Amino acid sequence: MTYAPINEQMDLIKRGVEEILPEEELVKKLEKSISTSLPLIIKLGCDPSRPDLHIGHGVVLRKLRHFQDLGHTAVLVIGDFTAMIGDPTGRNKTRPQLTLQEARSNAESYVEQSKVILDMKSAKIKYNSDWLSKMKFNDVVRLSSSYTVSRMLERDDFTKRFQSEVPISIHEFLYPLAQAQDSVELNSDVELGGTDQKFNLLVGRDLQKQNGQEPQCIITTPLIEGTDGIEKMSKSYGNHISLQESPEEMYGKTLSISDDMILKWLVLAADAGSDVIGYAKKQLTDSKVNPMEVKRELARRVVTLYHDDKSAKKAEKHFNDVVVGKGMPDDIPIYVLKSEDLVVNIIFESGLLKSKGEVRRMIKQGAVKLDQKKVNDIQAKIKPGDDHILKIGKRRFLKVCE
Repeated sequence: MTYAPINEQMDLIKRGVEEILPEEELVKKLEKSISTSLPLIIKLGCDPSRPDLHIGHGVVLRKLRHFQDLGHTAVLVIGDFTAMIGDPTGRNKTRPQLTLQEARSNAESYVEQSKVILDMKSAKIKYNSDWLSKMKFNDVVRLSSSYTVSRMLERDDFTKRFQSEVPISIHEFLYPLAQAQDSVELNSDVELGGTDQKFNLLVGRDLQKQNGQEPQCIITTPLIEGTDGIEKMSKSYGNHISLQESPEEMYGKTLSISDDMILKWLVLAADAGSDVIGYAKKQLTDSKVNPMEVKRELARRVVTLYHDDKSAKKAEKHFNDVVVGKGMPDDIPIYVLKSEDLVVNIIFESGLLKSKGEVRRMIKQGAVKLDQKKVNDIQAKIKPGDDHILKIGKRRFLKVCE
């Protein structure tokens, strides 16, 4: 295997990265990789507690893909066993624990969605239940003895909960150790994670040292704010863009971000290089350029990254016709109504929204219209007969006919 020169590899590795610790060790690992023609083992652990991935998850997955593009071995560790513990990172209370069956089911969806980013032909998928479930109680005691309570309380979230007298369960202390054990099992060279995972990643370094391994380098990526520009992107905040979002929704939602988020999103959401970022900076400081034009370029890049260029152009035309021009798209999906039914059921069964709860929520928010009139009642029904047009949000339409 022929690898790119160190400077070229580091240019791509550093793109959109918060920290590389220690950077000089990573350079040495890359030098060794070139001299031995052996790839580095790059680990990314994922928590399958929530099966729906969004662009926020895509940031660190994209970094794993960067290493793949450089010829290194990407290992996606599915934390099906650690999901039964519950990751306490960023939590002000104990996270609900999943059963192994629930975690495995979510993991299947996680892997499937990751295909839009990772090269699954070369990626290795590992489940940490393969080794953690085989540990005996004396193994757990040995693992627990490798870290002290005072070290655990160095974690910001644990410290806040301890000072606020919010209970911390003993099993939560095991999560960073279990994640670190994954690094020992894989003998990973690099572990990736969001900035909120820094403590856990450093525990992996410590545990590898204790097991006589060369410690992994850690690379953290920033947490990207959602479309509201305030909270980190999360489905629970309703400010996310799903990796499974349609090109039209992805384009429209990207345009809804504030102007001060454009450059950050270009780096993290669109994976743009330094030349694109430099040009965007010039445009944003030019009073003659409307920031919306830069934002449109961002939206096109995001859609192209997760779909393709043709879809991006189609999504932009859809936005111009439907949102700007207040018209309707040419290709409205059709729902055949056989008998009187609730609007909630019709929209859900059409597949435009993923749950009836989401449909009800949009009706309550006044975001659903029937023949240009707002639907205010979640019990509203449609009878077979005349054709009807349902508008859901700003960009989705449904033709209901007999």
